[in-house]
Amino acid sequence: MTEIEIGRAKRARRVYSFDDVAIVPSRRTRDPEDVSITWKIDAFTFDIPLLAAPMDSVMSPETAIGFGKLGGLGVLDLEGLWTRYDDPAPLLAQIADLPAKQATAKLQEIYREPVKGTLIKERLQQIREAGVPVAGALSPQRTQQFMNDVLEAGTDLFVIRGTTVSAEHVSRNQEPLNLKQFIYELDVPVIVGGAATYTAALHLMRTGAAGVLVGFGGGAASTTRRVLGIHAPMATAIADVAGARRDYLDESGGRYVHVIADGGIGTSGDLVKAIASGADAVMIGAALARATDAPGRGWHWGAEARHEKLPRGNRVQVGQVAPMAEIVAGPADSADGISNLTGALRHSMATTGYSELKEFQRAEMVVAPYTPTA
Repeated sequence: MTEIEIGRAKRARRVYSFDDVAIVPSRRTRDPEDVSITWKIDAFTFDIPLLAAPMDSVMSPETAIGFGKLGGLGVLDLEGLWTRYDDPAPLLAQIADLPAKQATAKLQEIYREPVKGTLIKERLQQIREAGVPVAGALSPQRTQQFMNDVLEAGTDLFVIRGTTVSAEHVSRNQEPLNLKQFIYELDVPVIVGGAATYTAALHLMRTGAAGVLVGFGGGAASTTRRVLGIHAPMATAIADVAGARRDYLDESGGRYVHVIADGGIGTSGDLVKAIASGADAVMIGAALARATDAPGRGWHWGAEARHEKLPRGNRVQVGQVAPMAEIVAGPADSADGISNLTGALRHSMATTGYSELKEFQRAEMVVAPYTPTA
């Protein structure tokens, strides 16, 4: 591992973002139609290795249903507007029209409305009735409070998602969530994260999680690096967590935990590099917030932006480029990598000679910082 001396008392290792690495074609190519991008986790099989991020600008019950019909997994934020208000449409319109200087304060005000267990049940049942896989997300702080409502509604996969999630959280003020006990007692596959290091991911895998989210403050709407000074370049973070997956597979006698990239996936090229770095699937937010049918109306924000005491994100304008179906599966009418995400993945796999996602994780990569041309 390459280390650099920052000063006499501090050393750091060299790490890489998606822009720092590239995939190298092999000697063999394939027909893109012969490539499989199917993803399996627990008892569920998905046509595409994509999860829609649990963010109000991305997922509503309706878009979660639509995304499920496209072959992915839509994850609803169970602490978002749809579980706080009977009809959040006027509030979404208000958020889209806010002047930039008022956006954070207004988001904080809107999200002070309490989460309602009855609405959690209604929203999840609405998705279930549509016949697509059901997934909802809670923060570690709210998981125990609302878990009974989630279970009563019925969910196929459950996501515990925070900026960072630890298997060993310590608090003098409240009883922390015991992840290992919680997952053991829950009869539902759990995806948990974020994690950005080998050690943190290995600890989460040992709790019994079915999947680990990789990322920390790398999304388009996040300012975690600016506010907290914390950042995890994604190519290295995914490769580190993939290493934990490999070692845990041996340690556990064959239990495979899925690695899911979460953050920094803005284009189809980022998606491809995430899989090649070792991810089994990718959670996308900003890429889907650009959809003309996304709830955010061309704006994008996450839970960090509404934090009551220390906001670590903004409402950012991403624009509207195409319906969600075209962003996911094309056809694309531009060459900027923001539409036909799955088509790009198929073509990259075909160009490098791989027919399945697991094989593509072994693709050769080089360090080649990207310099955009005018």
